[in-house]
Amino acid sequence: MAVPKRRKSRSKMRMRRAHWRASAPTYSSCPQCREPKMPHRVCMNCGYYAGRQVVETE
Repeated sequence: MAVPKRRKSRSKMRMRRAHWRASAPTYSSCPQCREPKMPHRVCMNCGYYAGRQVVETE
């Protein structure tokens, strides 16, 4: 198994971990009701996906 021969310094370890941040989710607008929704997901407001209704909403 590959095992590090030397311990990584604190600065090298922190430079590597500097990119571990969470990114904000992207949103797109629903073509039916113009509400913001996650891409490739059913709209929670109107229940449409890909131009057809797939979920009944009240």
